[in-house]
Amino acid sequence: MVDSETISTPLMRAIETNAEYFGVSLLQLMETAGRNVAEEIAARFKPKKTKVAIFCGSGGNGGDGFVAARYLTCLGFKVEIILAGKAENITHPSAQKNWVALQHLKNVIPLTEVKDSSLIPDLKADVAVDALLGIGLTGKLRPPIKQLVEKINSMDTFRVAVDVPTGINSDSGEVLGTAIRANLTITFYKAKPGFAKVKEYTGDIVVKNIGLPIELEKFAGPGDVTLAVKLRNPDAHKGDFGRLLVIGGSNVFSGAPALAAMAALRTGVDIVTVAAPEKTATVISSMSPALITNKLKGKNLNPSNLPELTELLDSATGVVLGPGLGLNSETKEATKQIIEKLEQKGTPLLLDADGLKAFADFKRKIELPLVLTPHAREFEILTGNKLPDNMDERAEKVQKSARKSGATIVLKGPVDVISDGERTKFNFTGNPGMTVGGTGDVLSGVIGGLLAMGADALTAAVAGAFINGAAGDLVAVKKGYHMIPTDLLEYIPLVMDDPMRYLELQNHAP
Repeated sequence: MVDSETISTPLMRAIETNAEYFGVSLLQLMETAGRNVAEEIAARFKPKKTKVAIFCGSGGNGGDGFVAARYLTCLGFKVEIILAGKAENITHPSAQKNWVALQHLKNVIPLTEVKDSSLIPDLKADVAVDALLGIGLTGKLRPPIKQLVEKINSMDTFRVAVDVPTGINSDSGEVLGTAIRANLTITFYKAKPGFAKVKEYTGDIVVKNIGLPIELEKFAGPGDVTLAVKLRNPDAHKGDFGRLLVIGGSNVFSGAPALAAMAALRTGVDIVTVAAPEKTATVISSMSPALITNKLKGKNLNPSNLPELTELLDSATGVVLGPGLGLNSETKEATKQIIEKLEQKGTPLLLDADGLKAFADFKRKIELPLVLTPHAREFEILTGNKLPDNMDERAEKVQKSARKSGATIVLKGPVDVISDGERTKFNFTGNPGMTVGGTGDVLSGVIGGLLAMGADALTAAVAGAFINGAAGDLVAVKKGYHMIPTDLLEYIPLVMDDPMRYLELQNHAP
């Protein structure tokens, strides 16, 4: 029976990464997955009368097969493993460990390496287990996998697919040339979206728990960063990774928009432009040669600036509006007009600081990807509601407000609460040293940068909260809580490039 909920390949991989970050290793997950396969087979077949042939790939799916072989042997089944390719090509660390374990059991579990498609053994089995590729397949099958799939389908046997039948795209349900026609698919955690389209390939579907508590879906982690980061192709050109416009600053404030812009550049955005009043923009230009500024007429943002901003707004793939903006009545009116203009194109927008306060005066449901980043007091101004101390009740308030506004809300605090009105997540990175002014502007720049590069609002918000807090944690390791917001900037790329190294970096911060 298929679980009513499904999970996509990127999200499944993100959850697995987060599980490892929170202490549930991939080796543990593989052990549980393989044991579940063995137990499901044992529930259907008599051990001493059943021979099982397990066809394994060199990745994590193959590792599940290695574990299943070990458990089936313990249960009294006669088992044989057929490995697609050479053992030296097993690069998945957990699969490697389980392959090594099998070397000591060769006398009871024969191991055959199919290094060439012409060397596929002629074998008979009562049960054939497909542990070749698993989720995430997008291209056509290649030798010897293709020939092994054909071999399995030609056998007079009961066919069991591990997680997903090889040859099926688990997200789309596309059949990629040829695929296993399973009698039974044992899938993990949740069913996969493509299963509904390929019932003739999946056979019966059993969803098994592999030790991933559903609560992990609520916690921000390194996996969420991988969901948000855009991969760079070698032939990439300037502009392929977004154009962010930061609108902020006033005759009083210049640091806030500069911090947001520098943080966005550290996320990898190709072009970041700061639009600020003329004198403020001149000050910002002097802060770094990396900063591009657009000098607006007047002491504060005002409606007469709209013609000057039109070209920038039209070309932007994301906008951060609010850092250091000020709250003059003309600035509030200009903010309203900018939002209305962005709605016409559906350009992703992040509102922070004074931008949030201006939005509170005319708030309505905005028809574009929108992220709001209030702290507790700003949330009260936005919603008119005081936040409870209880974290679950607080999350419920944030979720309700996000649903009503159509925005993704990042409630900043010791534990960040992030919700788009449907899903709610908690971020635990960050530390008391980050109460210093300006770290919120860095957060806005990080989220804005991810939005500009194409991440959806919730993905950008969750990843941005984790990255910003993690960067602050690394600063705390090096300098203690005596930090300034610019300290965070150098650590943003470190967290983004390899978020799973975050814990290691905490212990060995440069």
